[in-house]
Amino acid sequence: MSTETGLLQTWPSGGPKRLWLSKDIGIGYSTPAVAKGKLFILGTKNEKEHLFAKAVKTGETIWAIPLNSVFSNNWGNGPRGAATVDGGKVYALGAKGGLVCADANAPDGKILWKVDLVDDLGGKAPYWGYSESVLVDGDLVICTPGGGEGTLAALDKNTGEVKWRSGDWKDGAQYSSPVPATINGRRQIVQLTQKTLAGVSALNGKVLWKNAWPGRTAVIPTPIIQGNQIYISSGYGVGCRKITLGSDDSVREDYSNRNMKNHHGGVLLKGGHLYGYSDGRGWTCQNLKTGEVVWDSKKLGKGCIFYADNRLYCMDEGSGTVVLSSADTKGWKEHGRFKLEPQTELRKPAGRIWTHPVVSNGVLYLRDQELLFAFDVKK
Repeated sequence: MSTETGLLQTWPSGGPKRLWLSKDIGIGYSTPAVAKGKLFILGTKNEKEHLFAKAVKTGETIWAIPLNSVFSNNWGNGPRGAATVDGGKVYALGAKGGLVCADANAPDGKILWKVDLVDDLGGKAPYWGYSESVLVDGDLVICTPGGGEGTLAALDKNTGEVKWRSGDWKDGAQYSSPVPATINGRRQIVQLTQKTLAGVSALNGKVLWKNAWPGRTAVIPTPIIQGNQIYISSGYGVGCRKITLGSDDSVREDYSNRNMKNHHGGVLLKGGHLYGYSDGRGWTCQNLKTGEVVWDSKKLGKGCIFYADNRLYCMDEGSGTVVLSSADTKGWKEHGRFKLEPQTELRKPAGRIWTHPVVSNGVLYLRDQELLFAFDVKK
């Protein structure tokens, strides 16, 4: 989601103007991260996964630094997660577990430190590869190696030194990203695995509370936190849940249902309502408080979502169709659509367009493997 305003509320026929198209980032599903005139994105080059820094105005590559060898499977090779920018540093996690901290302002992308989640932290990459965006919280970088030494790890953001592990929580890593929260006066890190939704102390990694989750196959969407309430969803027929945390870290389940079965396109919260694609139902607006469906629509195929300036940016993962729609409770209302062209020839047969849209400084960024697009969406 973005707080940006001053964006087109209706697109012209054929979609917004394309500013540039870059074709040199290689394969992968990583989403762009934009900061200080640069776009950071993960891709592949010379048989290795890389972090690329690109100029936002032209799409030209400024530098690229290696992370690890290229992850491969039948759903598509290469890195998955987005980079995380904090001050003058950028953090990037490869699908095999290579975590790099780089100087975002250096002309050559100087590597400041590197840690391997498998070799150094005893983790195990999940079946489809590490996919999280690591979290910077204060002086810490939080990541999810999974495994016997603890589900989560906190590293010094300046050195990569391990500061704590969640040793009393040892679930394997899944695909969700960790989220920071201050609940009942305590800073904590919330993460979702295939078995558990949990919060651990940001100070030492000790588990504060847990809630069992019946995940299947892959658990991907990131938890949504509002006050002391937490909402989660996953696909493969599982559904969604909202919990409320008590002052004593007790967990109350407010509802569990299948009204939102979000696979990996993401769910977002706006004005007390949730928006996302629910398997079998279509694009869905759900009341956060009650869990009831407000409306649903199948006018666009399954895909991913982004929000900015009271509009939803929805992309059909199969066709590459992008729709601008209203973010309100009155129903699906389109304000323009176009089809992403050209499309990659490198996508594997089981792969789709799974990279999420991003809007920054009036520019819409879209990716289909090696193809990175920038569109002008300013008023």
